[in-house]
Formats: sequence, C-alpha cells, structure tokens
Amino acid sequence: MSSARFWLASLAITAILLVLTRWQIENGYFYFAAYVVLQSVVLATAWNILGGYTGYINFGVGAFFAFGAYSSVVLHKLTTVPLPVMIAAGGLVSGLLGFLMGCLTLRLKGVFFAIATLALAIVAQTLIVNWAFVGGSRGIYIIRPQHAPLAGGYVQYLYSLMLVLSWLSIAIARTIERSHLGLGLAAIRDDEQAAEASGVPTLRLRLLATTLSGALMGMAGAPFPYYVTYLDPTSSFSLAYAVNAVAMPLIGGMTSWIGPVIGALLLGTVQQVATVTISSALNLLIVGLLLIAFVIIAPNGIVGLFARRRVRRR
Repeated sequence: MSSARFWLASLAITAILLVLTRWQIENGYFYFAAYVVLQSVVLATAWNILGGYTGYINFGVGAFFAFGAYSSVVLHKLTTVPLPVMIAAGGLVSGLLGFLMGCLTLRLKGVFFAIATLALAIVAQTLIVNWAFVGGSRGIYIIRPQHAPLAGGYVQYLYSLMLVLSWLSIAIARTIERSHLGLGLAAIRDDEQAAEASGVPTLRLRLLATTLSGALMGMAGAPFPYYVTYLDPTSSFSLAYAVNAVAMPLIGGMTSWIGPVIGALLLGTVQQVATVTISSALNLLIVGLLLIAFVIIAPNGIVGLFARRRVRRR
C-alpha cells in the first residue's frame, strides 16, 4: 500500500471508529477494555521502534509509562490543563528520560543494555516512592472531571484519545520503517559495527530511537491516572507492562510496523476476555503460553509466518 493510500485509509478508519463510539454502548466495560487494548498497541509499537527496528531490548517500559502518568499527576495538582496537553507533557518528560537513558548506555549492548534498562525502572520507582508530592508509596487519588469535552462519559473520552494516539504511534512506526531512518536502524540491528564503518550515524540514530520510543510510552501513560483514578508506584511500574510490550511484537512480528499491532490486538483482547471470564491473575500465564507456542510454531511472529507461506506458494 502506498503512503497516500495508507494515510487516507488509516485516517478514515480512525474517524469511523470515533464516530461509531459516540453512540452509547450499554455495557460500559467495552470502553474500559478497549482502552487497555489500544494502550497495548501504543506500548508495543513504541517498544518495537527500539527493540524491533534497532535490536536493543528495553525492559524499562514501566519507567517511561509511569513517568508519563506521574507527569499528569503533577500537572493535575499544579494547574488545570486539558488532558491532550498532559499527554504531550508526558511524552516530553518520558522522551527526555529516553534520551538520558540513551546517553548513559552508549557503550552497552545486548544483555547489558537490557539489564541497564531494568535498573533504570528500579531507580525511577525508588524516586517516585520517596516523592511525597505525588503521593509517594501510599499512592494518590485522581478525581475524573464530571463532564467530558466530547459527548459521552469520561472513560469514553479516554478511549477516544487512546484511539487517536494509537493511530499516531502506528503512523510514526510505519513512516520510520519506510524511511532512511528505518534503514539505518535496521543496519544497527543487523551489525552495528559494520553499519558504523559504512558511515551510518549509529550514535545519533540510537539516541533518536530511545527518545522517540520513550516519548510514545509516556504519552500512553499520561491518561492512566484518570483511567484508574488511583495511582501508586506498584501499579504504574508493574513489570507486566514490560512483559507485554516485549511479548506483543514477538508474537506479531518485530520487523514490520503491523506486527506489534497484530500482537497487541490478539494478546490484549485475550487478556481482557480472560479477566472477565476467569481471572486477571492468568494474564501473565497467557503471555508465557503464547510466547512458547509462537517460539516453536512461528519464531518470526505472525507476520513472518504468513510471509514464509507466501514464499512457499511461489
């Protein structure tokens, strides 16, 4: 699909979904569940910019997500600004955190980089736990506004914002994949030393990838306090965010923008169904079982599986 067709089709689909969800759905849980699935799409797509395109595994997803959430808490306590402004602020704060992480881990690769990102999440959580202004270890309550800027309830408004943010993250990922930036990131993933010897600005591209990935994760976390209405370090820095953000691109396919989207929609939907019908405690078990299955059946994810079948038919 050409770029023009993609932009037109994606904008049309997003607009149609926004219009359709203006209708009142009797079961309000739809918006709660759909919000989580769309949040997973943003996190998986953001993680894949660094982990899939560049080949640097990031286990610090919780830190970027939580910094976006707590930036909204700070703005909520200091002033009154619209939620879209809070989302932009969350992206700025987490993007800066991503840039700093990139600067501090310039010499680290592979498993050492992954461990460093996990350590970053621990340090960030320690900072929040000891910051009384945002509730510290006891957490903080956030009261949702009584009226949403658009028609419908406030959770419906949160869902609409996350839908737009999902479109934005997918559009960014696809643009990167089909640009010179994407080629440079792929060269780093395949062989960083060879890429650097060939003139690829590996340092600059790595910093750009960590910054952009972190910014999108922070934007996904910014509306979270208004979704849960009670934010504490344990929930916001949950390791489940890192596990899901890694698993979804692996299941869908890490080398294409569509892979994380497929993985997020599949895994996110299954987890929400399991939460309602069985128990939310099974979510990580579901992730583990699906990962084992796809490592055996389709090590390159769903996208790789279909690509392999097309090659065989030819």
